[in-house]
Amino acid sequence: MRSVAITVTASSLLLTACAAAPSALASATPSTAPVSASAVARDVPIPDTPAGRQLSWLMSAVPDAPIPEQQLTEHFSALMLSALPPAELNAVLVGTKDLRLIKILYAVDTAITAEVTTGGRTLWMELTVDAEGKISGLRLTPPVMPKPTPTTWKEVDERVRKVAPRVGFLAAEITRDGRCVPVRSLAPRTPRPLGSMFKLYVLAAVAKKIPNWDTKLTIKPSLKSLPSGELQDRPDNSKVSVLEAAKLMIGISDNTATDLLMHKVGRKTVEAYQSRNAPLLTTRELFALKGAAYPEHAKRYLSLGEKQRRAYLDRVVAKIPLSEIKPWVSPRELDTVEWFGTPGEVCAAHARLRVLGDRRVGEVMSQSDAGLGLDAKKWRPAWFKGGSEAGVLALGHSATTKDGRTFFVTTMASDTKAPLDEGNVATEALALAKGAFELMAKG
Repeated sequence: MRSVAITVTASSLLLTACAAAPSALASATPSTAPVSASAVARDVPIPDTPAGRQLSWLMSAVPDAPIPEQQLTEHFSALMLSALPPAELNAVLVGTKDLRLIKILYAVDTAITAEVTTGGRTLWMELTVDAEGKISGLRLTPPVMPKPTPTTWKEVDERVRKVAPRVGFLAAEITRDGRCVPVRSLAPRTPRPLGSMFKLYVLAAVAKKIPNWDTKLTIKPSLKSLPSGELQDRPDNSKVSVLEAAKLMIGISDNTATDLLMHKVGRKTVEAYQSRNAPLLTTRELFALKGAAYPEHAKRYLSLGEKQRRAYLDRVVAKIPLSEIKPWVSPRELDTVEWFGTPGEVCAAHARLRVLGDRRVGEVMSQSDAGLGLDAKKWRPAWFKGGSEAGVLALGHSATTKDGRTFFVTTMASDTKAPLDEGNVATEALALAKGAFELMAKG
Protein backbone atom coordinates (compact mmCIF):
# COMPACT_ATOMS: atom_id res chain seq x y z
CA MET A 1 0.00 0.00 0.00
CA ARG A 2 1.47 3.25 -1.09
CA SER A 3 0.50 6.84 -0.65
CA VAL A 4 -0.14 8.67 -3.92
CA ALA A 5 3.25 10.30 -4.02
CA ILE A 6 4.48 13.18 -6.16
CA THR A 7 8.08 14.25 -6.21
CA VAL A 8 10.69 15.45 -8.65
CA THR A 9 14.35 14.91 -7.80
CA ALA A 10 17.59 14.67 -9.73
CA SER A 11 17.53 10.90 -9.54
CA SER A 12 13.87 10.06 -9.89
CA LEU A 13 10.70 11.45 -11.41
CA LEU A 14 7.73 9.94 -9.63
CA LEU A 15 4.43 11.22 -10.93
CA THR A 16 2.41 8.73 -8.94
CA ALA A 17 3.50 5.61 -7.14
CA CYS A 18 0.98 3.07 -6.04
CA ALA A 19 2.60 -0.33 -6.24
CA ALA A 20 3.06 -2.36 -3.08
CA ALA A 21 5.96 -4.39 -4.25
CA PRO A 22 8.54 -4.61 -7.02
CA SER A 23 7.83 -6.77 -10.06
CA ALA A 24 10.21 -9.02 -11.91
CA LEU A 25 11.27 -7.68 -15.28
CA ALA A 26 10.48 -10.00 -18.16
CA SER A 27 9.98 -9.97 -21.89
CA ALA A 28 6.75 -8.55 -23.21
CA THR A 29 4.23 -11.35 -23.66
CA PRO A 30 1.13 -9.65 -25.18
CA SER A 31 0.77 -9.19 -28.93
CA THR A 32 2.97 -6.40 -30.24
CA ALA A 33 2.62 -3.84 -32.96
CA PRO A 34 5.60 -1.84 -34.27
CA VAL A 35 5.23 1.90 -33.70
CA SER A 36 7.25 4.27 -35.81
CA ALA A 37 8.07 7.59 -34.14
CA SER A 38 11.06 9.85 -33.83
CA ALA A 39 11.08 9.17 -30.10
CA VAL A 40 11.41 5.41 -30.65
CA ALA A 41 14.82 3.88 -31.34
CA ARG A 42 15.00 1.52 -34.32
CA ASP A 43 11.49 0.01 -34.61
CA VAL A 44 10.79 -1.00 -31.02
CA PRO A 45 7.65 -3.19 -30.94
CA ILE A 46 5.23 -1.73 -28.39
CA PRO A 47 2.57 -4.15 -27.06
CA ASP A 48 -0.93 -3.59 -28.43
CA THR A 49 -2.42 -3.37 -24.92
CA PRO A 50 -4.05 -0.54 -22.93
CA ALA A 51 -0.69 0.30 -21.36
CA GLY A 52 1.17 -0.11 -24.65
CA ARG A 53 -1.19 2.22 -26.49
CA GLN A 54 -0.72 4.92 -23.87
CA LEU A 55 3.04 4.49 -24.08
CA SER A 56 2.83 4.96 -27.86
CA TRP A 57 0.81 8.14 -27.40
CA LEU A 58 3.16 9.48 -24.72
CA MET A 59 6.28 8.91 -26.80
CA SER A 60 4.72 10.79 -29.73
CA ALA A 61 3.35 13.62 -27.57
CA VAL A 62 6.29 14.42 -25.26
CA PRO A 63 8.51 16.00 -27.96
CA ASP A 64 5.77 18.64 -28.45
CA ALA A 65 5.30 19.39 -24.74
CA PRO A 66 3.63 21.29 -23.22
CA ILE A 67 0.71 19.06 -24.13
CA PRO A 68 -2.74 20.69 -24.42
CA GLU A 69 -4.83 20.18 -21.30
CA GLN A 70 -7.58 18.48 -23.31
CA GLN A 71 -5.13 15.78 -24.42
CA LEU A 72 -3.88 15.28 -20.88
CA THR A 73 -7.47 14.81 -19.70
CA GLU A 74 -8.04 12.25 -22.45
CA HIS A 75 -4.96 10.22 -21.56
CA PHE A 76 -4.35 10.65 -17.80
CA SER A 77 -6.72 9.49 -15.06
CA ALA A 78 -8.71 12.05 -13.09
CA LEU A 79 -7.07 10.81 -9.88
CA MET A 80 -3.60 11.43 -11.26
CA LEU A 81 -4.48 14.87 -12.61
CA SER A 82 -6.04 15.81 -9.26
CA ALA A 83 -2.73 14.96 -7.60
CA LEU A 84 -0.61 16.53 -10.33
CA PRO A 85 -2.55 19.27 -12.19
CA PRO A 86 -1.94 19.70 -15.94
CA ALA A 87 0.31 22.75 -15.51
CA GLU A 88 2.58 20.89 -13.08
CA LEU A 89 2.54 17.73 -15.21
CA ASN A 90 3.53 19.74 -18.28
CA ALA A 91 6.34 21.40 -16.35
CA VAL A 92 7.79 17.92 -15.80
CA LEU A 93 7.16 16.68 -19.34
CA VAL A 94 8.83 19.73 -20.91
CA GLY A 95 12.01 18.65 -19.16
CA THR A 96 11.90 15.29 -20.94
CA LYS A 97 11.20 16.47 -24.53
CA ASP A 98 14.15 14.41 -25.78
CA LEU A 99 12.66 11.21 -24.29
CA ARG A 100 13.55 8.23 -26.49
CA LEU A 101 12.35 4.63 -26.20
CA ILE A 102 15.10 2.01 -26.39
CA LYS A 103 13.37 -1.28 -25.52
CA ILE A 104 10.47 -2.88 -23.65
CA LEU A 105 11.53 -4.71 -20.50
CA TYR A 106 8.22 -5.93 -19.05
CA ALA A 107 4.62 -5.77 -20.21
CA VAL A 108 1.16 -6.87 -19.19
CA ASP A 109 -2.18 -5.36 -20.18
CA THR A 110 -2.22 -2.66 -17.51
CA ALA A 111 1.49 -2.01 -16.94
CA ILE A 112 4.65 -1.63 -18.95
CA THR A 113 8.29 -1.01 -18.09
CA ALA A 114 10.64 0.33 -20.75
CA GLU A 115 14.23 1.44 -21.06
CA VAL A 116 14.40 5.06 -22.23
CA THR A 117 16.90 7.87 -22.52
CA THR A 118 16.51 11.55 -21.69
CA GLY A 119 19.00 14.26 -20.91
CA GLY A 120 21.85 11.93 -21.85
CA ARG A 121 20.85 9.38 -19.20
CA THR A 122 19.43 5.86 -19.47
CA LEU A 123 16.38 5.35 -17.25
CA TRP A 124 13.56 2.90 -16.69
CA MET A 125 10.03 4.14 -17.35
CA GLU A 126 7.15 2.44 -15.54
CA LEU A 127 3.67 3.22 -16.87
CA THR A 128 0.37 1.86 -15.54
CA VAL A 129 -3.21 2.39 -16.67
CA ASP A 130 -6.53 2.20 -14.85
CA ALA A 131 -9.67 0.25 -15.78
CA GLU A 132 -10.56 2.92 -18.36
CA GLY A 133 -7.17 2.59 -20.01
CA LYS A 134 -5.96 5.99 -18.82
CA ILE A 135 -2.50 6.57 -17.41
CA SER A 136 -2.67 6.17 -13.63
CA GLY A 137 1.05 5.95 -12.91
CA LEU A 138 4.23 7.16 -14.58
CA ARG A 139 7.71 6.87 -13.14
CA LEU A 140 11.24 7.42 -14.42
CA THR A 141 14.02 5.92 -12.32
CA PRO A 142 17.66 4.94 -12.77
CA PRO A 143 18.09 1.27 -13.79
CA VAL A 144 18.49 -1.07 -10.85
CA MET A 145 20.74 -4.05 -11.49
CA PRO A 146 20.31 -7.36 -9.65
CA LYS A 147 22.56 -7.84 -6.63
CA PRO A 148 24.80 -10.91 -6.23
CA THR A 149 23.27 -13.76 -4.25
CA PRO A 150 25.05 -14.40 -0.92
CA THR A 151 26.54 -17.87 -0.60
CA THR A 152 27.17 -18.05 3.18
CA TRP A 153 25.18 -17.16 6.28
CA LYS A 154 28.02 -14.87 7.33
CA GLU A 155 27.53 -12.88 4.16
CA VAL A 156 23.77 -12.76 4.74
CA ASP A 157 24.33 -11.47 8.29
CA GLU A 158 26.73 -8.76 7.13
CA ARG A 159 24.57 -7.53 4.27
CA VAL A 160 21.20 -7.55 5.95
CA ARG A 161 22.34 -5.05 8.59
CA LYS A 162 23.17 -2.55 5.84
CA VAL A 163 19.81 -2.71 4.05
CA ALA A 164 18.23 0.23 5.91
CA PRO A 165 18.51 2.25 9.14
CA ARG A 166 15.97 -0.10 10.71
CA VAL A 167 15.70 -3.69 9.56
CA GLY A 168 14.30 -7.02 10.67
CA PHE A 169 15.10 -10.34 9.03
CA LEU A 170 14.02 -13.94 9.44
CA ALA A 171 14.85 -17.11 7.55
CA ALA A 172 12.89 -20.06 8.92
CA GLU A 173 11.54 -23.50 8.11
CA ILE A 174 7.76 -23.95 8.16
CA THR A 175 6.92 -27.37 9.52
CA ARG A 176 4.02 -29.48 8.28
CA ASP A 177 2.01 -28.58 11.38
CA GLY A 178 2.48 -24.85 10.74
CA ARG A 179 5.31 -23.91 13.10
CA CYS A 180 8.09 -21.50 12.13
CA VAL A 181 11.51 -22.79 13.16
CA PRO A 182 14.08 -19.96 12.88
CA VAL A 183 17.31 -20.67 11.00
CA ARG A 184 18.77 -17.14 10.84
CA SER A 185 17.37 -13.86 12.11
CA LEU A 186 17.88 -10.22 13.01
CA ALA A 187 15.47 -8.75 15.57
CA PRO A 188 12.77 -11.34 14.77
CA ARG A 189 10.52 -10.23 17.66
CA THR A 190 10.70 -6.48 17.03
CA PRO A 191 7.50 -5.03 15.50
CA ARG A 192 8.00 -3.33 12.14
CA PRO A 193 5.74 -1.43 9.74
CA LEU A 194 4.12 -4.00 7.45
CA GLY A 195 2.65 -1.88 4.70
CA SER A 196 0.53 -4.16 2.51
CA MET A 197 1.84 -7.34 4.11
CA PHE A 198 -1.08 -6.96 6.56
CA LYS A 199 -3.22 -8.24 3.67
CA LEU A 200 -2.03 -11.74 4.60
CA TYR A 201 -4.35 -11.47 7.61
CA VAL A 202 -7.24 -10.46 5.38
CA LEU A 203 -6.64 -13.44 3.10
CA ALA A 204 -6.59 -15.81 6.07
CA ALA A 205 -9.95 -14.48 7.29
CA VAL A 206 -11.45 -14.73 3.80
CA ALA A 207 -10.25 -18.32 3.31
CA LYS A 208 -11.78 -19.41 6.61
CA LYS A 209 -14.98 -17.36 6.69
CA ILE A 210 -16.25 -17.20 3.09
CA PRO A 211 -17.11 -20.73 1.94
CA ASN A 212 -17.57 -19.89 -1.74
CA TRP A 213 -14.81 -18.10 -3.66
CA ASP A 214 -17.39 -17.18 -6.31
CA THR A 215 -19.35 -15.04 -3.83
CA LYS A 216 -19.98 -11.58 -5.31
CA LEU A 217 -18.92 -8.34 -3.63
CA THR A 218 -20.46 -4.95 -4.43
CA ILE A 219 -18.00 -2.13 -5.14
CA LYS A 220 -19.77 0.56 -3.13
CA PRO A 221 -18.42 4.13 -3.40
CA SER A 222 -17.98 4.24 0.39
CA LEU A 223 -15.63 1.25 0.19
CA LYS A 224 -13.42 2.53 -2.61
CA SER A 225 -9.83 3.36 -1.69
CA LEU A 226 -6.85 4.87 -3.51
CA PRO A 227 -4.33 2.98 -5.67
CA SER A 228 -2.47 0.71 -5.87
CA GLY A 229 -5.03 -1.37 -7.70
CA GLU A 230 -7.76 -1.09 -10.30
CA LEU A 231 -11.08 -1.76 -8.56
CA GLN A 232 -11.35 1.88 -7.49
CA ASP A 233 -11.83 2.73 -11.18
CA ARG A 234 -14.66 0.29 -11.84
CA PRO A 235 -18.26 1.55 -11.90
CA ASP A 236 -19.94 2.20 -8.57
CA ASN A 237 -22.01 -0.76 -7.34
CA SER A 238 -20.55 -3.14 -9.93
CA LYS A 239 -19.68 -6.67 -8.80
CA VAL A 240 -16.46 -8.58 -8.28
CA SER A 241 -16.00 -12.13 -7.04
CA VAL A 242 -14.18 -12.93 -3.82
CA LEU A 243 -11.59 -14.88 -5.81
CA GLU A 244 -10.87 -12.00 -8.19
CA ALA A 245 -10.71 -9.52 -5.30
CA ALA A 246 -8.32 -11.79 -3.39
CA LYS A 247 -6.10 -12.19 -6.45
CA LEU A 248 -6.01 -8.43 -6.99
CA MET A 249 -5.34 -7.81 -3.29
CA ILE A 250 -2.27 -10.04 -3.31
CA GLY A 251 -1.19 -9.87 -6.96
CA ILE A 252 -1.21 -6.08 -7.46
CA SER A 253 -1.92 -5.08 -3.86
CA ASP A 254 -5.32 -3.65 -4.80
CA ASN A 255 -6.42 -1.49 -1.86
CA THR A 256 -10.09 -1.33 -2.79
CA ALA A 257 -10.17 -5.13 -3.10
CA THR A 258 -8.69 -5.32 0.39
CA ASP A 259 -11.30 -3.03 1.89
CA LEU A 260 -14.14 -4.89 0.14
CA LEU A 261 -12.93 -8.17 1.59
CA MET A 262 -12.47 -6.66 5.05
CA HIS A 263 -16.00 -5.29 4.90
CA LYS A 264 -17.35 -8.71 3.88
CA VAL A 265 -15.75 -10.68 6.71
CA GLY A 266 -15.75 -7.88 9.30
CA ARG A 267 -12.90 -5.94 10.88
CA LYS A 268 -12.88 -7.96 14.10
CA THR A 269 -12.75 -11.22 12.15
CA VAL A 270 -9.53 -10.09 10.48
CA GLU A 271 -8.19 -8.84 13.82
CA ALA A 272 -8.53 -12.37 15.20
CA TYR A 273 -5.73 -13.49 12.87
CA GLN A 274 -3.23 -11.12 14.51
CA SER A 275 -2.80 -9.55 17.93
CA ARG A 276 -0.95 -6.28 17.40
CA ASN A 277 -3.29 -3.95 15.51
CA ALA A 278 -6.54 -2.91 17.19
CA PRO A 279 -8.40 -1.48 15.48
CA LEU A 280 -6.97 -2.88 12.26
CA LEU A 281 -7.25 -0.04 9.77
CA THR A 282 -8.66 -0.38 6.28
CA THR A 283 -6.47 1.08 3.54
CA ARG A 284 -8.89 3.97 3.05
CA GLU A 285 -8.75 4.78 6.76
CA LEU A 286 -4.96 4.85 6.77
CA PHE A 287 -4.91 7.12 3.71
CA ALA A 288 -7.39 9.47 5.39
CA LEU A 289 -5.56 9.61 8.73
CA LYS A 290 -2.24 10.35 7.05
CA GLY A 291 -3.41 12.40 4.09
CA ALA A 292 -6.54 14.40 4.99
CA ALA A 293 -6.05 17.62 6.98
CA TYR A 294 -2.83 16.10 8.33
CA PRO A 295 -1.98 16.01 11.20
CA GLU A 296 -5.38 16.91 12.63
CA HIS A 297 -7.10 13.52 12.23
CA ALA A 298 -3.98 11.52 13.04
CA LYS A 299 -3.38 13.42 16.28
CA ARG A 300 -7.00 13.11 17.36
CA TYR A 301 -7.08 9.40 16.55
CA LEU A 302 -3.84 8.70 18.42
CA SER A 303 -5.10 10.52 21.52
CA LEU A 304 -7.96 8.05 21.94
CA GLY A 305 -8.30 4.61 23.51
CA GLU A 306 -9.20 1.58 21.42
CA LYS A 307 -12.98 1.86 21.85
CA GLN A 308 -12.93 5.58 21.07
CA ARG A 309 -10.67 5.00 18.05
CA ARG A 310 -13.20 2.59 16.58
CA ALA A 311 -15.94 5.18 17.04
CA TYR A 312 -13.78 7.90 15.48
CA LEU A 313 -13.17 5.75 12.42
CA ASP A 314 -16.92 5.19 12.00
CA ARG A 315 -18.14 8.69 12.81
CA VAL A 316 -15.42 10.89 11.33
CA VAL A 317 -12.87 9.10 9.15
CA ALA A 318 -15.47 7.16 7.15
CA LYS A 319 -16.99 10.46 6.00
CA ILE A 320 -13.76 11.94 4.62
CA PRO A 321 -13.99 12.07 0.80
CA LEU A 322 -11.12 10.57 -1.18
CA SER A 323 -10.73 13.97 -2.85
CA GLU A 324 -9.57 15.46 0.46
CA ILE A 325 -6.66 13.04 0.79
CA LYS A 326 -3.41 14.71 -0.27
CA PRO A 327 -0.21 12.91 -1.24
CA TRP A 328 2.84 12.72 0.98
CA VAL A 329 6.39 11.88 -0.04
CA SER A 330 8.29 11.66 3.26
CA PRO A 331 7.89 9.09 6.03
CA ARG A 332 4.81 9.88 8.09
CA GLU A 333 3.61 8.26 11.34
CA LEU A 334 5.52 5.04 10.66
CA ASP A 335 5.54 4.13 14.35
CA THR A 336 1.95 5.13 15.08
CA VAL A 337 -0.48 5.00 12.13
CA GLU A 338 0.39 1.86 10.22
CA TRP A 339 0.00 -1.91 10.36
CA PHE A 340 2.61 -3.64 12.50
CA GLY A 341 4.07 -7.09 12.87
CA THR A 342 7.30 -8.87 13.68
CA PRO A 343 9.24 -11.00 11.21
CA GLY A 344 8.13 -14.00 13.24
CA GLU A 345 4.47 -12.98 12.95
CA VAL A 346 4.75 -12.61 9.18
CA CYS A 347 6.19 -16.13 9.04
CA ALA A 348 3.27 -17.35 11.14
CA ALA A 349 0.86 -15.71 8.67
CA HIS A 350 2.43 -17.61 5.78
CA ALA A 351 2.39 -20.83 7.79
CA ARG A 352 -1.28 -20.37 8.66
CA LEU A 353 -2.19 -19.98 5.01
CA ARG A 354 -0.11 -22.98 3.96
CA VAL A 355 -1.63 -25.42 6.44
CA LEU A 356 -5.11 -24.58 5.15
CA GLY A 357 -4.33 -26.69 2.11
CA ASP A 358 -6.72 -24.55 0.04
CA ARG A 359 -5.96 -24.69 -3.69
CA ARG A 360 -7.38 -21.20 -4.18
CA VAL A 361 -5.10 -19.75 -1.51
CA GLY A 362 -2.12 -21.21 -3.32
CA GLU A 363 -3.39 -19.75 -6.58
CA VAL A 364 -3.72 -16.32 -4.98
CA MET A 365 -0.34 -16.35 -3.22
CA SER A 366 1.77 -17.70 -6.11
CA GLN A 367 0.84 -15.13 -8.78
CA SER A 368 4.28 -13.49 -8.65
CA ASP A 369 7.57 -14.10 -6.89
CA ALA A 370 8.55 -10.40 -7.31
CA GLY A 371 11.76 -11.40 -9.06
CA LEU A 372 13.03 -13.93 -6.49
CA GLY A 373 13.95 -16.38 -9.25
CA LEU A 374 14.40 -19.70 -7.45
CA ASP A 375 15.42 -22.63 -9.66
CA ALA A 376 12.15 -24.10 -11.00
CA LYS A 377 13.79 -27.53 -11.20
CA LYS A 378 14.29 -27.53 -7.43
CA TRP A 379 11.42 -25.38 -6.13
CA ARG A 380 7.68 -25.15 -6.50
CA PRO A 381 6.31 -21.65 -7.28
CA ALA A 382 7.04 -19.26 -4.41
CA TRP A 383 4.38 -17.41 -2.43
CA PHE A 384 4.92 -13.66 -2.07
CA LYS A 385 3.44 -10.59 -0.47
CA GLY A 386 5.25 -7.31 0.11
CA GLY A 387 4.38 -3.87 1.34
CA SER A 388 5.64 -0.32 1.02
CA GLU A 389 5.00 3.34 1.59
CA ALA A 390 7.34 6.29 2.00
CA GLY A 391 10.08 5.03 4.33
CA VAL A 392 8.90 1.40 4.34
CA LEU A 393 9.70 -1.63 2.21
CA ALA A 394 8.93 -5.17 3.37
CA LEU A 395 9.23 -8.38 1.36
CA GLY A 396 8.08 -11.82 2.47
CA HIS A 397 8.35 -15.13 0.61
CA SER A 398 7.68 -18.76 1.36
CA ALA A 399 8.65 -21.60 -0.96
CA THR A 400 8.60 -25.39 -1.00
CA THR A 401 11.31 -27.63 -2.42
CA LYS A 402 10.38 -30.39 -4.83
CA ASP A 403 10.98 -32.88 -1.99
CA GLY A 404 8.42 -31.13 0.23
CA ARG A 405 10.34 -28.89 2.67
CA THR A 406 8.91 -25.37 3.09
CA PHE A 407 10.94 -22.30 4.02
CA PHE A 408 10.22 -18.64 4.67
CA VAL A 409 12.29 -15.44 4.35
CA THR A 410 11.39 -11.84 5.09
CA THR A 411 13.31 -8.58 5.13
CA MET A 412 11.47 -5.64 6.72
CA ALA A 413 13.19 -2.28 6.16
CA SER A 414 12.21 1.20 7.29
CA ASP A 415 13.51 4.71 7.84
CA THR A 416 11.46 7.26 9.77
CA LYS A 417 13.55 10.20 8.54
CA ALA A 418 13.77 9.79 4.76
CA PRO A 419 12.27 7.73 1.91
CA LEU A 420 14.12 4.53 1.15
CA ASP A 421 15.92 4.00 -2.13
CA GLU A 422 13.37 1.34 -2.96
CA GLY A 423 15.07 -0.03 -6.06
CA ASN A 424 18.31 -0.77 -4.24
CA VAL A 425 16.58 -1.97 -1.06
CA ALA A 426 14.29 -4.29 -3.01
CA THR A 427 17.03 -5.83 -5.15
CA GLU A 428 19.21 -6.38 -2.08
CA ALA A 429 16.30 -7.93 -0.15
CA LEU A 430 15.57 -10.25 -3.08
CA ALA A 431 19.22 -11.30 -3.29
CA LEU A 432 19.28 -12.00 0.45
CA ALA A 433 16.06 -13.99 0.21
CA LYS A 434 17.32 -16.10 -2.69
CA GLY A 435 20.57 -16.80 -0.89
CA ALA A 436 18.77 -17.71 2.34
CA PHE A 437 16.40 -20.12 0.54
CA GLU A 438 19.31 -21.85 -1.17
CA LEU A 439 21.29 -22.10 2.06
CA MET A 440 18.34 -23.56 3.99
CA ALA A 441 17.63 -26.08 1.24
CA LYS A 442 21.22 -27.32 1.50
CA GLY A 443 20.60 -28.02 5.16
